[in-house]
Amino acid sequence: MERGKGIFLIILGSILWGATGPMMEWVLHNSEVTVSFFLTVRLIVAGMSILIFLMLQRKKVFAIWKEPVWLKQLFIFAILGMLGIQYTFIAAIEASNASIATLLQFLGPIYIIMYVSWKGKVFPPKYQVIGIIGTLVGLFLLLTNAQIGGLLISNKALFWGLLLGIAFSIYTVYPARLMKEWGVLVVVGWGMLIGGIVLSTVSQIWNTSQWNELLEYPIIIFVVLIIFMGTIAFVMFLSSMKYITAVETSILSSIEPLTAMIISVFWFNQILGGWQYTGVVVMLLFVTWLSVAGDVNLDLLKKLKKRRG
Repeated sequence: MERGKGIFLIILGSILWGATGPMMEWVLHNSEVTVSFFLTVRLIVAGMSILIFLMLQRKKVFAIWKEPVWLKQLFIFAILGMLGIQYTFIAAIEASNASIATLLQFLGPIYIIMYVSWKGKVFPPKYQVIGIIGTLVGLFLLLTNAQIGGLLISNKALFWGLLLGIAFSIYTVYPARLMKEWGVLVVVGWGMLIGGIVLSTVSQIWNTSQWNELLEYPIIIFVVLIIFMGTIAFVMFLSSMKYITAVETSILSSIEPLTAMIISVFWFNQILGGWQYTGVVVMLLFVTWLSVAGDVNLDLLKKLKKRRG
């Protein structure tokens, strides 16, 4: 029963998150709204909504602020995980498109395996190396359509895409202990609100003239839908990991880029080249392979720790 709940959460969460990509692409390309402004509004509104919802249920949302150790971890997650993944994702969309950005975040398992290998001071097994090489081959086909002459996306898009993979790995791995101790909604709510406040301070949102732009029709409709759907997707994605394995999460979350691609084809008439579609399939297959290898590597790290203990 719980496994079925986890599968439902990851599938619906992936569909919702995949659908927000093309919607954000439309907003960014059809208005003067910037990435920083849009994301600040999204994070603060979503974070406050979650926390208010919890307070109405009489949850002690401020208790974590009395625990310095947990609060430090919360701020790290809020800035590097929550703000990191959302900013790099939207920046990658602005620099390319929703389909490419959604696929580039699937580089995350490579970073996770590299970190675990470094932490355990062990070289990745051969099958992990093969998985990494296969993923990079798929990425090459996606970004070049097998034309060695040059990339089909800008250097800016590639830069944000690579950072997106790093942010995705931090977002996936880092908050596990936090959420086990305080609950998914508390961590996500504060993570969004803290991330939004930090970004608003850096971008000085109070000095912008984009507020009028944000309230124009149909921009406001899309913004509301993106905030609502994106928030639900984040909660569902993180909640699913309590019920299913990382391997199942990886396989089922492949629905996310497929959703973004299907919507983009019908909405923006974005058609990829033949080798690019091959690259998509290759990437998704080897990302699943890497997730399996990642689980094995995590088990190895635990065994090493036990031996040293």
